[in-house]
Amino acid sequence: MQISGSVALVTGANRGIGRHFVQQLLERGAKKVYATARNPELVDIPGVEALKLDITDPAAVTAAAEAAQDVTLLINNAGSATYANLIDADLDKIRLEMDTHYYGTLRMVRAFAPILGAGGGGAIVNVLSALSWFSYDGSNAYSAAKAAEWSLTNGVRLELRGQGTLVTGVHLGAAATDMLARSGYEGDAIDPAEVSRAALDGVEAGHIEVVVDEWSARVKASLAGDPSLFYAAS
Repeated sequence: MQISGSVALVTGANRGIGRHFVQQLLERGAKKVYATARNPELVDIPGVEALKLDITDPAAVTAAAEAAQDVTLLINNAGSATYANLIDADLDKIRLEMDTHYYGTLRMVRAFAPILGAGGGGAIVNVLSALSWFSYDGSNAYSAAKAAEWSLTNGVRLELRGQGTLVTGVHLGAAATDMLARSGYEGDAIDPAEVSRAALDGVEAGHIEVVVDEWSARVKASLAGDPSLFYAAS
């Protein structure tokens, strides 16, 4: 999958990691970039086609697919963070996490897979998280949703292999975005530009998984061991 000459669609493109995806796609020679957001007027990067899209709205996803029939690279970046736990949080917050990260991503994949297949295969990038692999008290709904999205990514990769579509999962720890700032997190965070850069490099190299930072790599490595050791050290 070559970025140069591709037609890309990025969800959640008005800020954070999504905005960096759009910028780098243009820098790498993408022929067209659809930059989508719930409020497309907030997309302020010249040279893109802004589209209104809320991935939790099935009709909006259908409309986006109808408007972007030439897409060869789909980047599922849009997300939510309710900072809700599972036992005592409002169920609506937990549903929002699942509807965004799992069902929203699945809606996008189902809507655009036929378009990618008709164009020869193309690629899908799902922006996941190190929290796909562990839980954190205070954000367990997000972790559960990201774990589901990770499994979804692995599943649709198998289902789309026959049409030649590359499906790449991207895992990262903390990135310096508005979403992270609202969480109250005060630890180290990587530049969101690093995430989009590593993801696009991975797509061009044909990688099915991109682990962006060392912290995420350590979390993934811990899965082979006793989970009590990981949580005791957390």
